[in-house]
Amino acid sequence: MIGAITLLLGCHLLGELFIAATGLPLPGPVVGMVILFTGLMTRGGVPDSVAQVSDTLLRNLSLLFVPAGVGVMLHLSLIEKEWLGVTAALIGSSAITVIFTALLMVGLKKLSHLGAND
Repeated sequence: MIGAITLLLGCHLLGELFIAATGLPLPGPVVGMVILFTGLMTRGGVPDSVAQVSDTLLRNLSLLFVPAGVGVMLHLSLIEKEWLGVTAALIGSSAITVIFTALLMVGLKKLSHLGAND
């Protein structure tokens, strides 16, 4: 269990260090996930200990939204003043996400059909 947590946190740290060294405009944890994913793909699967720790973290993921909820409640008056901008940002970002996901799925579907014909 400790080894799996160390692996997850180590990948996170490597991602943060990579971003700090290169200055790329990416979140360190995202780069850490790419490092973890690459390592797991190279290994050929997810070890049971890593799967168990990951499942536990995912089951408790909702706890990470508590600080954000407190922040919203704390600054509710500011959100009330800027409701139009907040609403536009939420709708716009959601629309962009849906459009990008749809385009990505269409592209991947075409790519998988090209690979199947080879």
